Amino acid sequence: MSLLDVQPTDRVLEIGFGPGVAIAEFAGRATQGHVFGIDHSQAMVRHATRRNAAAVRIGRVHLTHASVEQLPSFDDPLDAILAVNSVGFWPDPVERLRELRRMLRPAGRIALVSQPRCPGATRDTTARAGQELQDLLTQAGFLHTRVETLDLDPPVACVLATNPTDMTS
Repeated sequence: MSLLDVQPTDRVLEIGFGPGVAIAEFAGRATQGHVFGIDHSQAMVRHATRRNAAAVRIGRVHLTHASVEQLPSFDDPLDAILAVNSVGFWPDPVERLRELRRMLRPAGRIALVSQPRCPGATRDTTARAGQELQDLLTQAGFLHTRVETLDLDPPVACVLATNPTDMTS
């Protein structure tokens, strides 16, 4: 969350928001902006809507039952995108990331997070997952990729990148 450096007027999207914990954190940071979330689970949409009821009621948080293959329109460009433990489930992740890139403003930020949950996951497992996410972002045209590792058990790879300022690339 903190690595995305969300500002008060930012427009932020979380893909696969689950119970809405990060949505609440984003809403607390983007106090004059908008927070959008999509999740493929109707149950998670209900849960996250309850958790974020006040922000939903005043129209600062918008949660939608949708998949990454059929993204809704967010009207204006987004400033930041977060996806936690979901890219591995996306069909054609490079194409999905290209679509997301087109929705980001020039120099917009994206964070892809992976905490490997396979039996026996280690720091090396996390490093490989981080490299795979970094490669996907590069293939999709993002720049300035970097991996931050959070020392949890197992460790978490947070891969950050920015959208080019020259949108012709």
